[in-house]
Amino acid sequence: MTETNPGTPQENTPDSGPSRRGLLFGGAGAAVGAAAGFAAASIPGNAKAVEPQGLLYGGHTVAFHGRRQPGIITDAPAFVSFLGLDLEMDSADGKAAQRDLMRRILGIISKDAARLMAGRGILADTDPEMAENPARLTLTVGLGPGAVRIINKSLVPAWLKELPAFPIDKLEEAWGQSDVVVQFCGDDKISLLHARRSIQKDLRTLAKTVWIQDGFRHSRGSMAEGATMRNLFGQLDGSGNPRDAMAERAVWGGENLEPWVEGGTSLVLRRIEMDLDTWDSVDRPARDFSMGRRQDNGAPLTGHHEFDTPDLRVRDDSGFPMISADSHVARGQAREADEHILRRGYNYLEGEKAGLLFASYQCDVQRQFLPIQERMAERDMLNEWTTPVGSAVYAILPGCARGSFLGQELFAA
Repeated sequence: MTETNPGTPQENTPDSGPSRRGLLFGGAGAAVGAAAGFAAASIPGNAKAVEPQGLLYGGHTVAFHGRRQPGIITDAPAFVSFLGLDLEMDSADGKAAQRDLMRRILGIISKDAARLMAGRGILADTDPEMAENPARLTLTVGLGPGAVRIINKSLVPAWLKELPAFPIDKLEEAWGQSDVVVQFCGDDKISLLHARRSIQKDLRTLAKTVWIQDGFRHSRGSMAEGATMRNLFGQLDGSGNPRDAMAERAVWGGENLEPWVEGGTSLVLRRIEMDLDTWDSVDRPARDFSMGRRQDNGAPLTGHHEFDTPDLRVRDDSGFPMISADSHVARGQAREADEHILRRGYNYLEGEKAGLLFASYQCDVQRQFLPIQERMAERDMLNEWTTPVGSAVYAILPGCARGSFLGQELFAA
């Protein structure tokens, strides 16, 4: 794919068709598939071979360079890995040394990301073959308050701080705030994990890993592109996301919503455990009532289709609201123009623990995310089965042009 021209208004986007690598691999895949089908048909008792449909996705790429970082408003792929890093600094390091460390870290990540997202291994990569199928790989970088302060303390936005304590939280230190977060997204877990490992190796002496949070959605091709995913409760998760111009304003600012820097935004990452065992005992009407939506198609209880607007005024024949004021939909519905956020959730399943990595992107955490979260923490029927155990807030850097690196302009501010 030809990368997006730096400075163009659109966000980095995946190619609309297969790259040259995709065509080559697609052709090879078809040949292998045909051979496999012939072999299968020749062996008695084998099921009928299924002809491969379409081209393989491994060669699909997303441009790294652009005025905004990728991996935010693009369609979410199948896998995510959030990497939390803390800077390796001595308490005696001066401000100049700390700024130089941040510059080096961001420069390394930027160079590596541009190569990995294009399907090339990092310099001196010992396993470059593992990078050859990027499958829409994206890397997105955010900074915690300490990291922004090192670069330029005057740029630290008022919302870049720990969220206030909520009564529903049972936060674990293991999933708390880090200096830097790198979000890796892609449709192939091997290339994604190789990319993460590559970044970790290149930053080994500069930053330490404090946590890794892996998640998944539906595999690409199992649902229509852009379809709303299901969480592990079986619910469609993200039906209320803003779209088009509303999404643009919610994430990047406009009409009285000012981004912390041009082309930047924010990320709130919440790790939410889900009690699947007790949820299993809840019947379908109770599930729908607690959510305010039908589990089967995601439609609000006052509508027929997933994207119908929930109407909290509608009452049933007995005079009771069709959608309870304590339902998840009612508590999470935007009540002001500034309360729209872009939800980008991923499921996780680790041993006996299951849940959701809730990634919320918005221009201003204080004005957009907090009012919604406060209402849900106060009274949301789904709180009976969910418990937030991790929480962190990051300033997402703007994108960069070729020859530059993420955050370069902030050092000159």
